[in-house]
Amino acid sequence: MKVKNNRIETLKMLISSKELGSQEEVLRELRREGFQLTQATLSRDLKQLKVAKAASMNGKYIYVLPNETMYKRVHGAQTARQMLESPGYLSINFSGNLGVIKTRPGYASLIAYNIDNADMPDLLGTVAGDDTILLIIKEGASREQVIESLSSVIPSIKE
Repeated sequence: MKVKNNRIETLKMLISSKELGSQEEVLRELRREGFQLTQATLSRDLKQLKVAKAASMNGKYIYVLPNETMYKRVHGAQTARQMLESPGYLSINFSGNLGVIKTRPGYASLIAYNIDNADMPDLLGTVAGDDTILLIIKEGASREQVIESLSSVIPSIKE
């Protein structure tokens, strides 16, 4: 399962950082990152991620992640594997019994999923967008307790 999760995260990074217009192009990029998979597996991964095609600024149709029809491209020399090695977490802020975690684009769902599936007695649940997670904190839980609980999922967390 870890291989699939790594492949899915790499696929998300590739789609977010490169203009890929065909499954052949996507397969080629995944192979450069060390993943060997069939077109059928790629097709299932794209369906799972709800990837669509949209026109880019130059009129070419390319793959985009959900809610990114007008998306921001990440330009830089990093490979997808290097991008995956850096954490997605950016910051956390609190207001009353709510917390807001900011992440890099595309990371919020994964981090929220990990938070929801960890044993965190101080949290009722999460709501995730593309780069933001809303935490619903139980009555009476302190910010310090929440951060301590979250550190099991997000080792680099700090207020």
